[in-house]
Amino acid sequence: MDEMTKTVPIVIPSYEPDERLLSLLNDLNAAGLGPVIIVNDGSGTEYDEIFSQAEKLIVPHGGKLIAYRPNKGKGRALKTAFSYIAESMPDALGCVTADSDGQHTPGCITSIINKLREEPDKLILGVRSFDGEDIPWKSRFGNNLTVKVFSYVSGTKVSDTQTGLRGLPFDFMKDMINCKGERFEYETQMLLECTGRIKITEVPIETVYDSKENHQTHFDPFKDSIRIYRILGKKFIKYIFASLTSFVIDIILFTVFNRLFKGLVPDSYLIQFSTVCARIISATYNYTVNYFMVFRSRAGKATSLVKYAALAFVQMQASAWSVAGICFLLPMVSKTLIKCIIDTLLFLLSYSIQQRFVFAGKKKA
Repeated sequence: MDEMTKTVPIVIPSYEPDERLLSLLNDLNAAGLGPVIIVNDGSGTEYDEIFSQAEKLIVPHGGKLIAYRPNKGKGRALKTAFSYIAESMPDALGCVTADSDGQHTPGCITSIINKLREEPDKLILGVRSFDGEDIPWKSRFGNNLTVKVFSYVSGTKVSDTQTGLRGLPFDFMKDMINCKGERFEYETQMLLECTGRIKITEVPIETVYDSKENHQTHFDPFKDSIRIYRILGKKFIKYIFASLTSFVIDIILFTVFNRLFKGLVPDSYLIQFSTVCARIISATYNYTVNYFMVFRSRAGKATSLVKYAALAFVQMQASAWSVAGICFLLPMVSKTLIKCIIDTLLFLLSYSIQQRFVFAGKKKA
């Protein structure tokens, strides 16, 4: 069975849906799309009738309704569906995830399925346009900010980090069953997991904002935004931790070597000798932590080590020349202040370079 004929189930996590879910299912049936896997993510008993009708619409076409209580979050709902597909549909090409609130039309879902068939080894994102005048400014601002932060932290540029319309290859879908995150932050974590593992293809989709008074979103702008940015911040905090501990190790070793080799190394070379020895050890530690913990690199160790050493050398020279140049132009400004500013900027730039260049890439099979 080739990619063009393999099954592509549609996963719809749903919490307290309205008639738009039933409308979407009717449209999917009319378009011959499916099977559909619906996860009732702990909706109240007052929604049982909607889910009962939904089940009648999807079961004849090979679909499945999965229900549990209490509410566990969108991330858990997606992972529940992925587990079902992995166990019950092992020959599937992958799956497409879609929302139940009417934002994803059958046409857009079809576009994602077709692209997944064309590129079955990539994560397909259905990305919305946030440039239209009818787009709420909060949505436009929030997406633009998150995109920029995500790009810096992950080294991967995407146009829409929170899109719920995605096409996942089968193996990647199985990997995402164990991905961290239980609620809306799960979708951001999924994108972070792509770094060095799988490429991303974007497909423009229609941007639908329902103006009905009864329309509601279960995305909490405060709580869920905090969860998303906490995930993005964890990686950078690890980077700061690695740098600070490297600095402490460097200072301690410099002090130890100065005392240990005093009398064994001429005084005129002792400082240089101690500095080089301490820096080699602290840099090796920093490289190791960054490789395995911060960036979780899949690049070859030898190649990334050479790149890391080259970056460290360039960064050191850039700091020295920049501080010297600015101090020459602004002799009244504190040299220490200038160095702090320059090294902070280089520190932030170094993170981005390490993300995109030093530790980027996949390990060879």
